[in-house]
Amino acid sequence: MNIKKILLSLLLSLVVFFIGGATWIISLFSAPNSVYPNIAISAFLALWLLCMAFIWNWATPKTRLLAFVAAAVAMVATAAVYEANSSYHRNIDQVSESEVDLSAYTPFASGTLAATLGEPSTLKFTQDFPSLDGATALYPLYSAFVMATYPQDYSSSQEGVMEKYKTVDCTNTDGAYRRLISGDVDVIFVAGPSQGQLEMALQEGVELVLTPIGRESFVFFVNSKNPVDGLSISAVRDIYSGKVANWKELGGKNTAIRAYQRPSNSGSQSALARMMGDVPLMDAPKEDIVNMMGGMIENVSAYRNYDNAIGYSFLFYTTKMAASNKIKLLEINGVAPSKENALNGSYPFTSEFYAVTAGTENPNAQAFIDWILTSQGQALVDKTGYIPLN
Repeated sequence: MNIKKILLSLLLSLVVFFIGGATWIISLFSAPNSVYPNIAISAFLALWLLCMAFIWNWATPKTRLLAFVAAAVAMVATAAVYEANSSYHRNIDQVSESEVDLSAYTPFASGTLAATLGEPSTLKFTQDFPSLDGATALYPLYSAFVMATYPQDYSSSQEGVMEKYKTVDCTNTDGAYRRLISGDVDVIFVAGPSQGQLEMALQEGVELVLTPIGRESFVFFVNSKNPVDGLSISAVRDIYSGKVANWKELGGKNTAIRAYQRPSNSGSQSALARMMGDVPLMDAPKEDIVNMMGGMIENVSAYRNYDNAIGYSFLFYTTKMAASNKIKLLEINGVAPSKENALNGSYPFTSEFYAVTAGTENPNAQAFIDWILTSQGQALVDKTGYIPLN
């Protein structure tokens, strides 16, 4: 027995495995989801085998060299393929947290997309213009209300209004409820409040007065390449409760379902909670919570989610404000989400949205809401793309 070879083998093994182990741990923490930790451990294992082959004269020198070169080439090729694949995915359908350009619906702006009444309004304000805020999806609607009832120079005519409290603003559902409860605006246009918003109002001693002014459909969508075209109500609840986690159980591919959600107190998240009823909503991973409603559509339409993502929003927003041919709306219980099916009552996820006040002292706030409920106000609900009450 060659003691020197044994000692040399033990020493080299300690050195190689110590350095190799340290390198593997570093690469695991610096690039945990990459191929590099595996390449690192493979490289040091190959080095250790080469050292043992030299010490114990395993195989011929030529064979040892060829084996080492083959191992090195395989590891370099693996790294190159990994980088090429990563670069390819990074540069396809990058997802952003952007929202739609609401300036396209600015009241009285040249070329605005907001609907017009087509006849003189029976209500015209000359002063005490109600300050407004609301959900992103409803901005086109209350912009149309403003154009029908406010003078074109309303923003400059409103005395004592600070820039931070613009007469007509859009800070999204949660922001609008917060501003209303704080007394910063007179009327907001939103979906019904979440439990958190009700508790906030209660804590501030504020009573929320909700007046239904129209109806809208709550829709679910997947990437256009997903083979699933529809779900039952129970299947949607199973997905968002975590009971069903693979599309294969719903007639799709054998792939995990990535169910995106919105932050609590957003309008669409509150609508999801109401749709779930008594079924507990699962806690979504942080990376699956999308801050902006437009980001929900972008995430589901992205290339990397083509076979497994699902999201939700409102019909008008999804088909008009942020329309995308990279997603498809799902049928629910065999009924397609459309304005026609909402009108005839066959689409199950259709609910009211509201003009909400909280004790405003503006004398025109109630007159404004009353006008919205007239035939003229309801005509603008219809023209915008929502469902009027009657």
